[in-house]
Amino acid sequence: MAVSDSVLRRLQPPGGDRPQGAATLLPDPEPRERHYTIISVDDHLIEPADLFEGRVPARLADRAPRVVELDGGRETWVFEGDMYPQVGLNAVAGRPKDEWSMDPARFDEMRRGCWDVHARIRDMDLDGVHATVCFPSLIAGFAGTIFSRAKDPELGLACLRAWNDWHIEEWAGAYPDRIIPLQLAWLPDPHLAADDVHRNAERGFKALSFPENPVDLGLPSLHTDHWDPLLRACEETQTVVCLHNGSSSWTAARSPGAPLELYTSLFPVNALVTAADWLWARIPTRFPGLRVAFSEGGISWVPMLIDRIEYVLDHSAVGAHGWDDPDLSPVDALRRNFWFCTIDLPSTFELRDHIGIDHICLESDYPHADSTWPDTQARAHAALAGLPADEVRKVTWENASRLFRHPVPEELQIP
Repeated sequence: MAVSDSVLRRLQPPGGDRPQGAATLLPDPEPRERHYTIISVDDHLIEPADLFEGRVPARLADRAPRVVELDGGRETWVFEGDMYPQVGLNAVAGRPKDEWSMDPARFDEMRRGCWDVHARIRDMDLDGVHATVCFPSLIAGFAGTIFSRAKDPELGLACLRAWNDWHIEEWAGAYPDRIIPLQLAWLPDPHLAADDVHRNAERGFKALSFPENPVDLGLPSLHTDHWDPLLRACEETQTVVCLHNGSSSWTAARSPGAPLELYTSLFPVNALVTAADWLWARIPTRFPGLRVAFSEGGISWVPMLIDRIEYVLDHSAVGAHGWDDPDLSPVDALRRNFWFCTIDLPSTFELRDHIGIDHICLESDYPHADSTWPDTQARAHAALAGLPADEVRKVTWENASRLFRHPVPEELQIP
């Protein structure tokens, strides 16, 4: 589960009430039987406390994000005078479910694989996950929005680039065959962000995390040419644009006082709204080679959107105002340019051919509350057993391997 930072702040009780040292870390699970090769296209990392040390210019170093200990032993990131605690539900892997809460979590209350890349690889091995794409946590925001909205833009840009440097050098760089590098974009300036994308592509980055809908952050609409330099750079470098659920701090849950379960129940609505917006902004026709992944969006909403678009085109669409390619329908564009990333394989998986079997990818979502860890293999096997081997390959690893240009050695390919 990945709830946006603004939602977490609304739901989180001030300070939390769990006494220091009360967290239980369970023993390592037994390694799971490997039925398939699996690439998880959405997991998360918890930034280690020393991430920014030595990675920002000396004149800015004393204002870079840092972890401080508060009364009662609680820990939190501090940046520009604001606190960004590690909310418990973002790092519950290896914890008893009856201890899950919204309370802030210390590093020593998390499984080490949350923030230590060597331990992460061991946890991937236990789960039977071959490779992964890892998104940021709350100090960055899922799409780097904390840094992009910094009060001091010079500091924000320095921190964002420090995050990218750390990710490619320390996190993905330590295990390039196991971790697919993902970058953050400088949202205030799409031209500068585009230059970074080109440089980062040369460094090995394969993906970029971008807000689902920039207007929710007070940024220009996709229905303008404002973002064209950045999107063009991603198209030219084959950098996958990942739209992570909650990255623009929007939710369909509108009722004050609603429980967390309302927010999490409505996750698929984010993906549906985002896909429709990107589609009718004509992103696929303006950038035909662009690859867009709906991270943690699921697949259940896709048939609904396809059916509705086809009905609209047959009834209420007026002329060519909303579409500009007579040779490519909006539904065909959706199936060509969009990839659908899911933690579970629900009843709508029966409609996989209607959705597009070549564009469905699996996620583990480690270490969040929705994660399938350490049973990703078992859950995938339960859902996929009996299907043709070529379909199983596509969903478990082949689609992700092609999307992110991350080859899997032949000897590791199952089935």
